[in-house]
Formats: sequence, structure tokens, C-alpha cells
Amino acid sequence: MSTKILALAGGVGGAKLALGLSKLLSPEDLTVVVNTGDDEEFHGLHVSPDLDTVMYTLSGLANPETGWGLQGETFNALERLTAYGADTWFGLGDKDLATHIMRTMMLAQGKSLSEVTLALSRALGIAHEIAPMTDDRVRTIVETEIGPLAFQDYFVKHRCEPKATSISFDGGAQAEPSAGFVQALETSDAMVYCPSNPYLSVAPILEVGDVREKVRHFPGIRIAVSPIVGGQALKGPAAKLMQEFGIEPSCVDVAKQYVGLCDCFVIDEVDRNQAKEIEALGMRVEVCNTVMVTEDDKIDLGRRIIDFVAG
Repeated sequence: MSTKILALAGGVGGAKLALGLSKLLSPEDLTVVVNTGDDEEFHGLHVSPDLDTVMYTLSGLANPETGWGLQGETFNALERLTAYGADTWFGLGDKDLATHIMRTMMLAQGKSLSEVTLALSRALGIAHEIAPMTDDRVRTIVETEIGPLAFQDYFVKHRCEPKATSISFDGGAQAEPSAGFVQALETSDAMVYCPSNPYLSVAPILEVGDVREKVRHFPGIRIAVSPIVGGQALKGPAAKLMQEFGIEPSCVDVAKQYVGLCDCFVIDEVDRNQAKEIEALGMRVEVCNTVMVTEDDKIDLGRRIIDFVAG
């Protein structure tokens, strides 16, 4: 009997587990819903960084050194834009630009972001469904000591250096989840929070319309994988943000973000001694290797997740 899984993903960590799951589950049994709060316009083009990271990863085209962008990338167009005096702090490779050009053209033709993502995914040879969290405009805003910053300004232009005080999601309450997201919520046996930043990657998804309430009443098992291992974020500014919010960077405090929204919390072997604290929050705890370096690591973690779902 097959198990249908809905995976919530954002960024490199989310893409890694999504890849592992995609190697084990048929296209009918996996939907990956991706954060679009990071989307931005550069040089007149609609860029969806998290969608692209997941697409490039599942298609086998991602840069193995960075986890994002395309392997064998060149930056001739960006160099020419710089020569013309354009502000080029956000790096867009030549092959990557083709993705953004196609997305922008199709959106201008009246296609939804879901339709565009499906077309691009199929063109990249991806059989599994990758869906944006919404077809509406939602933007992550980081309130900082130097004022409010759109996500890419905070993350790329300022390299996460300004102290953050809070995060908001412009348009989140008015947005509706994408059709693919709704269908997956209604038909999946399990929901998996990939090891993505709980504040910048997962929270935007949960803040879309009534998604948080839908997740609260999701009938299947809900599993989260901690992105914090041994008090450190494997990728990105999660630990830094937690410290700035007055929260200890630990798997326990990540679990606290999912109280009422998660049934099973997966932590790494190095954090085994914190299992009891998480169990006290009302979650079952599973302990295994969660650090995904090789493709085998990603598949192994995906297999453990599927085994947890099977019970």
C-alpha cells in the first residue's frame, strides 16, 4: 500500500530531503510545496529562489558545491549588466536567467505561478509535483535594527548581518493556498516539515490564508525534521535569528515552534539527550542521522521518514 506524503520545503535543506523522498516515492505519492515568500523581481524578472532550488535539485542540475543555482554556471550577462551600471548584488547566472525569463513571460501571459512551475518542472524532466505555497503575492519582511528589509535584501545584500527583531509576511493573510497545496493537504497520509528555517522558510507557508488551521486539523501524521543540529544551523541564519529573538538555538526550541502542528519530531544523534524535553511538548521523538552530505544521506533520511509514517 502506497503512502502519500506532502513535504513543506524551502531552501537547500528542504530541497535535500525532497530529493531523498523523490528517490523513494512515486510521482503520485509525493507533493513538494515550496515557500515563495522569498520571491523578488530583479532586472524586470520574477525570481523564485526556493522553487528554483527545489527544481534544480530534483532534476539533478543543482550546483553540488552551493546546493543552489546551476552546475557549470557562467555570469556573462551579469557582468554586462554591471558594465551598464545596473545594481547586480543578487547573482543571476546565465542559465538561471533562462528560468526567470520563461517564468516572467508565462506570468505575463496570464499563467499562474503553479502552472508556470509545473511547465518548468516537466521541461527539466521532473515527474513529481512541485507546487508554490500560493499563486498570490506574499513577501517575507525582516524587521531589523536598520529598518524593514525584504527577504533578499536581508539575506543576500546585507548577508543576514543586521540584527533582526521580528518577521512579517506581507500579503499572507489575504493569500490563498495553491490548488496543489490544498489537494495535497486533503489527500496525503503524512505531512513532512523538511529541515528548513522555521522562521524564514516554513513560517511563510503556514501564514498563507487558513493553512495553519488546515495543518492543525490535518488527519494524517505530521513529522518535522530539525534544521538545528548540536545548537547550530546546518545552513542559513536560523541559529542567529533564534539568538536575536531571545531563543536558545536548539532542536528543542525549534520543536516549540511546531507545538499543535506536529506529531513526530526528528532530531540528530548528537541531540539524543534532548529527546525527553521534546516529548514533554507532546511529540513523539525519533533519533537518526539528519545531516545530509551525500545523495545516500538524503535517501537514507527519506527512508527513515517513510518508515516513521508507516509506524
